Amino acid sequence: MTRIIKLKTGSKFEDHGSYSRLVAVGDWIYVSNTAGRDPQTKLIADDALAQTHQVFANISAALEAVGSSLADVVCSRVFIQDPQDVPAVMALIGEKFRGIDPASTVTCPPLGSTVYKVELEVTAYRNASQAQVEHIRLAP
Repeated sequence: MTRIIKLKTGSKFEDHGSYSRLVAVGDWIYVSNTAGRDPQTKLIADDALAQTHQVFANISAALEAVGSSLADVVCSRVFIQDPQDVPAVMALIGEKFRGIDPASTVTCPPLGSTVYKVELEVTAYRNASQAQVEHIRLAP
């Protein structure tokens, strides 16, 4: 029988919206769209890069709670409120995902509040980082 784990971080938004921060179905792990709010202080930085660092800390903690890590991420969806922040945010995301190279979508929609500069949603596959990977390049 497939095991399902639903992880909540204690965020009031999870309770209000009736969702889990992370749902693991067997080895597939789905992490909800995650903002850069510090879970301990409940504060969110004004700066897009600081928020991005916190987003990665929040996602990493959720993945680690179910025996996974950023290295197992196979797909990401990046939401950046201000198109002017895209180059800097994507440079940081590029550093975080260097060598992992998940499939990725990047878009600039309005987010749930203007305080949110960056949000990130990921899908991971437990132990993907241990799998044999074949790289194919279609163009030089």
